[in-house]
Amino acid sequence: MGHRLTIAMASWRADVRWQGKKPVSAELVVDVDSLQVIKGEGGVTPLTGPEKGVVRSNALKALNAKKYPQITFSTEGISKTAAGYQLDGTVEIHGTSRPQTVELAVEDSGGVWVMSASVPVVQTQFGVKPYSLFVGSLKVADEVTLKFTARHPK
Repeated sequence: MGHRLTIAMASWRADVRWQGKKPVSAELVVDVDSLQVIKGEGGVTPLTGPEKGVVRSNALKALNAKKYPQITFSTEGISKTAAGYQLDGTVEIHGTSRPQTVELAVEDSGGVWVMSASVPVVQTQFGVKPYSLFVGSLKVADEVTLKFTARHPK
């Protein structure tokens, strides 16, 4: 009965340190309060504007955005792969840090590099209680997929 949500974090920063033409470290910092509800697929009725506001509010409460205003990922190692790079590091969400490996695909798209990654994250491993309603009959899945896409001029 619920919607499959697509949310975006509108405010984030990625810093990459290079040695020559080789990336040696990277850090991603996301501002949790920049969370936006883009769309909701499925559900009995379409997701309305006011409902998007309720979803945003519930997500910010679950992430405790006032106490934990940022999500970070910092690398400890970067290695070249056939499709791009493997980033090994630590992600911190909701004040909890865990090791994380990210496969970053890099595509040559003419005048820009397009970088993308898709990473499953289990919310409860970071102390986040997934939102639920109606005694759990309507709830956000514990495992969510984080997708990242960025473009950088050559």
